[in-house]
Amino acid sequence: MKGQKYLVVGSGISGIAAVKLLEMQGAEVILYDSNPKLTEQEIKNKLPEESKAICIAGELPVDLDVDQIVLSPGVPTDLPWINHMRVNGIPVLGEIELGYLCEQGKVAAITGTNGKTTTTTLVGEIMKAHLGVEKVFVVGNIGNPYTLESMKTGPDTVTVGEISSFQLETVHTFHPKVSAILNITPDHLDRHHTMEAYVAAKEAIASAQTKDDICVLNYNDPYTRDFGSRCPAKVVFFSSKEELVEGYFLKNDMICLAQDGKVTELMNIYSDMNLVGIHNAENVMAAIAVTRGLQVPMDTILQVVKNFKAVEHRIEFVASKGGVDYYNDSKGTNPDAAIQGIRAMRKPTILIAGGYDKHNEYDEWIESFGGKVKWLVLIGQTREKIAECAKAHGIEQIRFADTYEECLKLCTQLAEAGDAVLLSPACASWGMFPNYEVRGNLFKEYVNSLKE
Repeated sequence: MKGQKYLVVGSGISGIAAVKLLEMQGAEVILYDSNPKLTEQEIKNKLPEESKAICIAGELPVDLDVDQIVLSPGVPTDLPWINHMRVNGIPVLGEIELGYLCEQGKVAAITGTNGKTTTTTLVGEIMKAHLGVEKVFVVGNIGNPYTLESMKTGPDTVTVGEISSFQLETVHTFHPKVSAILNITPDHLDRHHTMEAYVAAKEAIASAQTKDDICVLNYNDPYTRDFGSRCPAKVVFFSSKEELVEGYFLKNDMICLAQDGKVTELMNIYSDMNLVGIHNAENVMAAIAVTRGLQVPMDTILQVVKNFKAVEHRIEFVASKGGVDYYNDSKGTNPDAAIQGIRAMRKPTILIAGGYDKHNEYDEWIESFGGKVKWLVLIGQTREKIAECAKAHGIEQIRFADTYEECLKLCTQLAEAGDAVLLSPACASWGMFPNYEVRGNLFKEYVNSLKE
């Protein structure tokens, strides 16, 4: 990288981390952000004082001379000017690829439409118990840029990455020792345009793997099951619905391992786990498979799993106020994820949904309500679309709210002792909030402010 000129596109957390890494390596850097509301000085203020990066806001000069481009995950890869540079032989890579170029240890990489954060966090905790905290780096879509950590890696470290489809669009040499694709259901079609392109992005996590590596796949998902026959790595399947001849599966509430003709019972998903729901049993099986692939003893794995609690914003119990239980599932940013949220409810539920339109369909999600949803309170850009779909499925108990504050107050008014209020939007937070964390934290702040 030394002496090369890089254009880093996007001045968010990923772009700033990329600039830091490139300058540490002696590269010349131009940091560009197309946001018309930003000034060049505001972009410059995000960087360390010693940074020599040139900052550009708004329009990008057409005569810009660079050797490589680093895209932040939020930047579409098919913008005309990016395609023009690509055609002219300028390599386009992302923050994950850039971080990997400095990686010196082993990598475990996890993707999927849903379950990535829980599985990645659990794998990270297992690896820390095995190797020690200082030898494990948990990075990627989970919120910690890979480029901030890759320079700290060594021959005896393990990097655990949560990798999104956006990040996988720009990998080239990225080569995990163990990869996992948890599931693939329609999502981000506003970005990828077709399901085929979305599936291809997910499958790219294993593109540089060989038969000396491992890829963990969901046997029950038609996309990942099909990929198993084409995957370049050794495949390890997991299943929550069928007994497998080889792999991890669920039988009578027990996670089992079938290996070399022998079946071993590992743990009970109800008495041995803090996580709830079949989807979390799948996440646990994937985490076990990933960490066994990294040679962690099974005793260590199971001990960590038994003590592991749900990650923030994923079917997270907040509090019980006035006999009403409140759950924060703000990370349910698509219909398939939100299905898991409503399935976990055991009481009549006031469900908060709606947000940014990612061009998803909502029929399967609404069909999963199973009579549990007492009121559907809708907000955001998709509220009319969801309401129309819900009515088509016979649901009439629908209320609209213009603001988030209005929505939360309405839910409190509608809920009675013995009910649950669930924030599980089935939509992204953009437009109303910077991210799903802000949406979830505001929900928790409101709930915790309620008097008994």
